[in-house]
Amino acid sequence: MHPPPRQSERVVTPTGRGYLLVESHPVGCFRSVARMRAEVPVPEKPPARRPTVLVIGSSAGYGLASTIAGLVQYGIDGVGISLERPAGHRSATAGWYRTIASNAIAYDLGSDFSFRNADAFADTTKTETLDLLAKRFGGVDYLIYSVAAPRRTDTRSGTTYHSVLKPLGTPHTTRNLEFADDEAVYLREVTVDSASEAETAATVRVMGGEDWSRWVTALAERRLLRDGFRTVALTYIGSPLTSAIYRRGTIGAAKADLESTAGALTEQLAAVGGHAYTSVNGAAISQALTAIPGVPLYVSLLRGVLGNRFPSPVEQSLQLWNQLTAEWPDVDEAGRIRLDRWELSDPVQAAVADRWHSITPETVTELADIPWFRAQFRSLYGFDVPGVDYDTPVQTDLPWPNVPTP
Repeated sequence: MHPPPRQSERVVTPTGRGYLLVESHPVGCFRSVARMRAEVPVPEKPPARRPTVLVIGSSAGYGLASTIAGLVQYGIDGVGISLERPAGHRSATAGWYRTIASNAIAYDLGSDFSFRNADAFADTTKTETLDLLAKRFGGVDYLIYSVAAPRRTDTRSGTTYHSVLKPLGTPHTTRNLEFADDEAVYLREVTVDSASEAETAATVRVMGGEDWSRWVTALAERRLLRDGFRTVALTYIGSPLTSAIYRRGTIGAAKADLESTAGALTEQLAAVGGHAYTSVNGAAISQALTAIPGVPLYVSLLRGVLGNRFPSPVEQSLQLWNQLTAEWPDVDEAGRIRLDRWELSDPVQAAVADRWHSITPETVTELADIPWFRAQFRSLYGFDVPGVDYDTPVQTDLPWPNVPTP
């Protein structure tokens, strides 16, 4: 049986179930990136020197926001890496379209910043990317590591590891938001089985610090670390309300490994006066976080408490750049850059906890900001973005931006 023929120009609708959509709207994705760009203040004068930056995970979430903030405010050059799927019988992934839009921003700003569609875990990707960086720039100032992946194939051993989102020790029951096809919202109880030792170890291999360390080591071996080189891996702690399945679960074990890796890398970078940090970002709507039971409800309640005081990924990424470029970043007792203090302040957490413990199916739309959450989630795929005519056919089969040859 032959696959259906490609239908490149068509009306794109938000097809999917739950928190997974299988179609993305290119124009909506373009406009979402344009709105992110508009959040970044334009500097009064161009930077004295364009820093060279490598962003691992540049097509979504905080990696995307950090790329856009860096392009607009700091005039960065360099390379962004992500792994996205082109259009076929369905549209391309949202990250494919967002990368096209990010590349257009780089071109418009005169930045020598290119985007590679490749598996960041693969040694061939590291070699080819470092070849490109060596030829075009001769060195790197910053490496931002923002990877959320369901699996990782270690090309050195040939083993594929799968990450899981599970609690440690005992099963955990929590409440979660579910959306029906008719857009009704339901409050459901979800029980998640505890992880085995093998599942925990595999999650650490996917989401921990091993691959980050390999990137830094590869840069060092190629003598591409400039004096004062800094690298940051993005992480999250979150609320005690979600800690059983997040910070004290398998993903928390991986994040702890990421943080310990920062210390080891800092020792390694002493030769160039460099430093490795983890940045604890605040909550945001992302494809990764919506997969974690309990987190959609928590974030909706958090927005219900904060309203428009809820900072966007771009706002937080601007703070990250301010920290990375400061002489002495503001870190906590564990050496982590903290961008989540607004979220974890006692008054905010107390207000969210009150709502969490009192919410019922009848009060869910009163205590949680459901319209905001739904719009934010759908906008990840280019839907519900203001100013887009979703009844008009659009071209979906668009090429990846040209990548310079090393």
